[in-house]
Amino acid sequence: MSPRIPRAGATRLATVTALVAAGLAVTAAGATGSSGRDDTPRPLARTADSDATQIVMVKAPTVDRRNEVIALGLDVTEHADQRGIEVVLHDAQDAQTLRDAGFTWKVKVKDLEALTKKNREVDRLYAASVAESGLPSGRTSYRTYDDYLSDLDQLARRYPSLTRPLTLANETVLGEDIRGIEVSVGADDVKDGKPVFLLMGAHHAREWPSAEHTIEFAFDLLQSYSSGDDRARDLLSRSRVILVPVVNVDGFQISRGATPRGDFSTFDYEMKRKNCAISANTPAPSATVPDYLSGTCADNRAGRLRGTDLNRNYPGFWGGGGASTNWSSDTYRGDSPGSEPESDAVRRLISERAVTVMISNHTYSNLVLRPPAIAATGLAIDEPQLKALGDAMAAENDYVSQASYQLYDTSGSTEDWSYWITGGLGYTFEIGDEGFHPAYEEAVVGEYLGQAPAESAGLGGNREAYWLATEAAADEALHSVITGTAPDKHTVSVSKTVTSPTSPVIQPGGAVGDPLLFTDTLRTDYTSDGGRFELDVNPSTRPLVMGRSGRDALAPPQAAITLDNPVGVPARRASEFTTFDVQGLPQVDNGYMVVTVDWPAVDPEAQDWDFFLTGPDGEPVGSGATLANPEVIRIPDPQPGTYTLEANNYEGGSADFDWSGAVTFEGPTPPSPTGTREAWLLTCTDRRGDVVATREIVVDRGESVAVGNACKRVKE
Repeated sequence: MSPRIPRAGATRLATVTALVAAGLAVTAAGATGSSGRDDTPRPLARTADSDATQIVMVKAPTVDRRNEVIALGLDVTEHADQRGIEVVLHDAQDAQTLRDAGFTWKVKVKDLEALTKKNREVDRLYAASVAESGLPSGRTSYRTYDDYLSDLDQLARRYPSLTRPLTLANETVLGEDIRGIEVSVGADDVKDGKPVFLLMGAHHAREWPSAEHTIEFAFDLLQSYSSGDDRARDLLSRSRVILVPVVNVDGFQISRGATPRGDFSTFDYEMKRKNCAISANTPAPSATVPDYLSGTCADNRAGRLRGTDLNRNYPGFWGGGGASTNWSSDTYRGDSPGSEPESDAVRRLISERAVTVMISNHTYSNLVLRPPAIAATGLAIDEPQLKALGDAMAAENDYVSQASYQLYDTSGSTEDWSYWITGGLGYTFEIGDEGFHPAYEEAVVGEYLGQAPAESAGLGGNREAYWLATEAAADEALHSVITGTAPDKHTVSVSKTVTSPTSPVIQPGGAVGDPLLFTDTLRTDYTSDGGRFELDVNPSTRPLVMGRSGRDALAPPQAAITLDNPVGVPARRASEFTTFDVQGLPQVDNGYMVVTVDWPAVDPEAQDWDFFLTGPDGEPVGSGATLANPEVIRIPDPQPGTYTLEANNYEGGSADFDWSGAVTFEGPTPPSPTGTREAWLLTCTDRRGDVVATREIVVDRGESVAVGNACKRVKE
């Protein structure tokens, strides 16, 4: 489906269309860099159309439309659904940008500062009235970074045989350690061959609940094991859980320690999202350009806009849509793939461990997201497994389970690199439905436990979702196993070095260049105590090269339908409605439904109809609201039932320029495996570190391969 072309002047049309095609996010007005584009962050004021900063839900019922909103360079909250996407309107200029692009919106938060102030008061009253919450830790308020360090140290002291303190390989931009904790029976033996569940929080600094949920699960695991819980004892004997509550340490300390303002303005450091890197693309100071290079990360002329979005910096598909080329954007992708020490530290951790399931916690949208994060990538070959686990977790927290691209394209995300390159199942949780760190009682206590006032009240909450992820990490049907024997104090390793492409890289001016290449070295070690071993690993073949998912048709597609056009023509900007029925199995198997509508026209702006499609459940499923003629709405795997098509006479519809249309159906896309298979290099080294044997091992997901004596010496 074509994205809507804004109804504006020719220059504006060309600019926005180019941005949409490139998937860029830009910042308005100011000095320009050598590329000719604007490189200066516009100071964000405190007033929108009203006298307060607002959060609005922009009507954008398709992925294309939501990508177009992102391309406008506004402050997008990342809260989106099938109706649209939420945006922070700081001032009248933001609102006018939306209008010029042809968007309408509904105000969700009339006064953001007032809401933030209210939440702070709610938090104060809750902490004062409750001595201890139902959380495993008993916390009643958001932690500071020092609280996280204290809790990590406390857990390590209290449960020494079940924990191993963890410091990631890289320090942050400002020289801080990135701390975490490993939980398992015999936790100190990191070369025990167990599969790993990795849970992380605070890639984005202002998303405080993401870190709270992560550390609460550490308390949960350890308390459950110590109390004799059978599930905890079984899973921690067979698997390892690694928890990193705060990935973006620098940004989090600034956000958590900032003086509250709550208006999302340039110097509202509480709302800082990115890390503290100073981009090489930052313009140098001049007579017309302020000095954005000096000052501290917590006090500088660019304010909270300094830094890189860590969740747009991972090498997998880096440089594509849904990330900005502008250094001052909240979604700035970084100067190069994997350029940031924080994202590289996570990448190194995953590369050195058998992370079979990974969850990166974020806020907010009540979502469980899975790869792919870019629509053009195509569905993962493991889509059935990814979806099944995502759906199971979403049933516990009452979130929506879907592929990430179904919201909008997001290049350079954590789970996209992790899944496509290592084969570990990867997810993003968007916790809660209101704000980046709303009232603690709901966003942390309720969402984690599955209690009111969270929408998951009566279910298992995120606590149970994380337990399901731990079970999945230990499930041999969802990863691969290598078994054999090895002498005492010999190390059996599997490793491979692979080179992969990024996305075609969107350039600052909007042109699309060639992909870049990046190299990953993956390795998992097991140290033998003599005798039989079991080494849990991810499949030897990367999902990136395995092919794409699909399904074989179980019946023919449905016959075409001619749409009924109601008698008469609605007035300008008014609508009329028609319905049609979609069948399902066993009679038909519809892989795609295509609604095509056209009308006689002399001038595409003088005669224009817009169309909006609603599904059997009353939810929007697609739209055709551009200047294109015909308008085309394409829906994958349409659910059986009655659909309603709204025809809006946007401009010039009359008896002479009335619409007509049809619905056609296509079968499902069949699977497209490539047949390419990659191997692990299995190596055995003796206690001196000398290599005594090597061989290649090909092992698929759900497969176990027996290698016999892995250390049998290679014949001369």
